Amino acid sequence: MMEQKRKGAALIREIARTEPPHGVLAIWYLGQESVIVKGDGITIYVDPYFSGDLDDGDWRRTFPAPITPEEIQGVDLCLITHEHDDHMDAKTLPWLHRSSPKAPIVAPACCKPALLEMGISAPGLLTADDRQPMELFSKLRLTPIAAAHEQLERDTDGGPRYVGYVLELNGVTLFHAGDTLVYPELIERVGALKPDIALLPINGRDYFRRQRGIVGNMDYREAAHFAREIGADTVIPLHYDLFAVNAEKPGHFVDYMYEQFPEQKCHVMARGERFVYVTPRAFLQP
Repeated sequence: MMEQKRKGAALIREIARTEPPHGVLAIWYLGQESVIVKGDGITIYVDPYFSGDLDDGDWRRTFPAPITPEEIQGVDLCLITHEHDDHMDAKTLPWLHRSSPKAPIVAPACCKPALLEMGISAPGLLTADDRQPMELFSKLRLTPIAAAHEQLERDTDGGPRYVGYVLELNGVTLFHAGDTLVYPELIERVGALKPDIALLPINGRDYFRRQRGIVGNMDYREAAHFAREIGADTVIPLHYDLFAVNAEKPGHFVDYMYEQFPEQKCHVMARGERFVYVTPRAFLQP
């Protein structure tokens, strides 16, 4: 446990010290769909899931979170894709809010009651609506994208239940898909925003998992074709390794990508890794 805390503290220090130049984003992978993105001085946590029990029956974590909730520091913005526990973590978000009380938390409208129950203050909650892009910190354009997990669902006001996010920051455009299947409008909407990098779930779905109440996503083949269709420069797979009952082998994704689209760049991130992405436009002459 002490060794894990040392690793978590080191990771937090690494994030604080990392200052990507223009045309660059730094991304840290923390398991499932939890990532940290940093660029232009802004540190963004997406779906931070840092709790969970390593011995919790079928839903035990296969590895501990690289950082613990109480180690969280220096958050400027938190993005939540939907209300499922492994994306909107009631044991992580209160710590995040206490450590960084000025950091807005963006989530679909249906998440607000649960976030308020966690002690998140209402002024810090922003609604993720796919009809309303946001301009934040005068540096970040954030576009929520409706996700289909496994269906497109909207509330009575037309707001999406599940979302992904397109972040335009520091000269780079990043798409975090959240939990979703591929549907035609998703290809059109994301493709129009020309993402440099796409973070996509690959765990798929099947009848037997659905019978157990496990809601599915695109599989590794669909993720590969989707990345190609939207014109992403680089694709990173997510949502494949945290729970044995809902897992996929990222090697299948890499093999399929190599066989079908050998010129498509992809990267499988190690747990806690910092991946420094440089857009091809970074070295173009003005």
